[in-house]
Amino acid sequence: MSKKNAKPAGKAESKRVPFSQLRKLLLPAYRRHRGRLAAGFTALVLVDLLQLTIPRIIKHGVDGLESLTITAPGLLRLGGMILLIACAVVVLRFTWRYLIIGFSRLLERAIRNRIFSHILKMDAPFFEKYTTGDLMAHSSNDLAAVQMACGMGMVAAVDSLVMSVAAIGFMVAIHPTLTLLALLPLPILAVTTRILSGKLHRRFATVQEQFSSMTEFSRSTLISIGLIKAYTMEDFQTDRFGKLGQDYLKSNLQVASIQGLISPLATLIGSLGMLMVLFFGGRLVIEKTITLGDFVAFITYLYMLIWPMMAIGWVANLVQRGLTSLGRIHDLVNSQTTLPDPVLPIEPEMLDRPGFELEDLTFSYSSSTAPVLKNLTLSFGPGIHGVTGRTGSGKSTLCKLLARLYPLEDETLFFGGTDVNKLPLDFIRSHIGYVGQEPVLFSDTIAANIALGRADASREEIIQAAVSAAIHEDILELKDGYDTMTGERGVKLSGGQRQRLALARALLCDRPVLIIDDGLSAVDVATEHEVFAGLKRHFAGKTVLIVSNRIKLLSMTDNIIILADGSVESEGNHEQLLIANSLYQSMFEKQMTQDSEKEPALP
Repeated sequence: MSKKNAKPAGKAESKRVPFSQLRKLLLPAYRRHRGRLAAGFTALVLVDLLQLTIPRIIKHGVDGLESLTITAPGLLRLGGMILLIACAVVVLRFTWRYLIIGFSRLLERAIRNRIFSHILKMDAPFFEKYTTGDLMAHSSNDLAAVQMACGMGMVAAVDSLVMSVAAIGFMVAIHPTLTLLALLPLPILAVTTRILSGKLHRRFATVQEQFSSMTEFSRSTLISIGLIKAYTMEDFQTDRFGKLGQDYLKSNLQVASIQGLISPLATLIGSLGMLMVLFFGGRLVIEKTITLGDFVAFITYLYMLIWPMMAIGWVANLVQRGLTSLGRIHDLVNSQTTLPDPVLPIEPEMLDRPGFELEDLTFSYSSSTAPVLKNLTLSFGPGIHGVTGRTGSGKSTLCKLLARLYPLEDETLFFGGTDVNKLPLDFIRSHIGYVGQEPVLFSDTIAANIALGRADASREEIIQAAVSAAIHEDILELKDGYDTMTGERGVKLSGGQRQRLALARALLCDRPVLIIDDGLSAVDVATEHEVFAGLKRHFAGKTVLIVSNRIKLLSMTDNIIILADGSVESEGNHEQLLIANSLYQSMFEKQMTQDSEKEPALP
C-alpha cells in the first residue's frame, strides 16, 4: 500500500476485548430466537423444580417409616409420584436440549456466515496479515468454543444457578444454621475459580494460535505435495509438523492442568460441606431438633448442590474458552479494509470504452519501506498493451493495483476519467477480467470453472470461450469432456491447460478490460498465436493488458511498456523498442537464438 496507509503486518494480538463489544456478535441471534430460548429455559427450570420436589417426597416417606404411620399403598403412591416426575423430566429435558442446543447451532451458523462474508470482502493487505490457517482456525476451533459456551455452557450456568438457589432455599427451610455450616467452604471455590480462570484465558489463547500455525503448515504442505516429493522433503516436513504438534500438545496439557484443578476442587469443597452436615446434622437428629426425614432431604439437597459447584468450574472453563475465541472472531470480523468503497447516490453506468490513467503513482507494500512503483505516469486505453521488464520491476504489482487489490493515494489512478477512490469497488471490478500468474481453479467440473464469473452461461457460450482460449480441443480429449472434474487447484491439468482455462473464464465474462499477468507463460508458441488471435477477435475496441517476457507475444501488441525498478524505462511498439531499448534488444536476440537452436537441422 502507499506509505500513507502502510501498517505493519503480523498476526492479530491476543488481548481481552470488553464483553460490551463481544456481545454485539451474539445479540442478533439471541433477539431473533428469543421465543425459542424462552421456551427452552422454561423447560429447563421446570426440570430443576421437579427434581427438587423429589427430596420432599422422600422426606415424607422416611418420616412415615420412622413413625410407622405410612402404609404400603402410601409408599406405592409416593413411588408413583416419583415415577411421574421422572417421566415429565424426560420430556422436558429433551425439549430444552432441542431448543437451547439447537439455538447454539443456529448461532454457530450465523457467526460462520458472517466470518465467511467478511473475509470475501477484505483486501489484499488483510490476507498478508491473516494466513489461511488463521482463518480456518477461526471458522473451526474458535467457532466450536463459542458454540459450546452459548450452548451447554449457558445451560449449565442457568441450571446450576436455579438448582443452587432453590436447593439452598429448601435447606434453609429445614435448618438455617446447618445450611450456613454446609455452605461455609464455598467462598474458597469462588476465589480459586477466579484466579484459575484468568490463567485459563491466557493459555487457551496460546492454544488457538498454535492450532492456527499447525493448520496453516499442513495446508501449505498438502497443496505443495508435488514439490515436497520432488525434493524428498517428506521426513523433514514430518519432523517440522511433529514439533508443531508437540508444542500444541504441551500448551493443551497446560490448559488441561488448570481444568484438572477446577472440578476436583469443586468436589472437595462439596465433600467438606457434606462432612459438616453429617457431623452437625447427625447431632441435630439425635437431639430431635430435626426429623430423620429432614436430615435425609437435607443431604439430598446438598448432594444436588455438588453438581452446581462442579459446574462452576466447568462453566468457567467453557466461558473462558468461549470469550477467548469470541475475542479472536471479534478482531477478525471488525478488521477494516484499507480500500475505500464509496456508496454513490446514483449507480454509475457501465463504461463501453474504459481505460486507466496513472498520474505520478508511487506504491510500496506494508512489509517494505522501498517503493515498488515510483512516479508512474501511464495511460491504458483501447487496444492491446504489453508490459515487460526484469524480475522485480513491478509488473505484477501494477496489475494488482489496476484490479483494485491494494489501496492508493487519491488522484494517482483514474478509471474512465474518475479517481478510483471515488468509485465503488464492485463497479470497477465488474469491468475487469483478470488472469493471474498462478491460475486459480476449483475442485469442480471444467464447465463450472469456466463459468465462475457467469453462473448463468449456457454450454454453448462456455464452449465458445474455450475455443477462443484454444483449450476446447484439449477438453474434448478428456474422458468426460466439459464435465471432467479438475481436481483440487486443477491438479489433473497441465500448466498450460490451467492457464488457458483461466483465460476462457475471463473471455466468457466479456468485460471491457482484460488484464493478463504472465498468464500465458506455460503455453507453447503455436498455441500462443492462436490465443492471441482469439483475444484480438474477442476484445476489438476494448482494453487488454498483457504482462509477458516473450518477445513474439509482445511484438503482436499495439504498445509495449518496459518497467525498470518500478519506473517506465521505455514505451513504444516492437520496432521502436528494438532500436531504442538495450534490454528489449537483448531479450529479442536471446529468444531468437533459442528458437533457432530448437529448429531441426536441414538435411
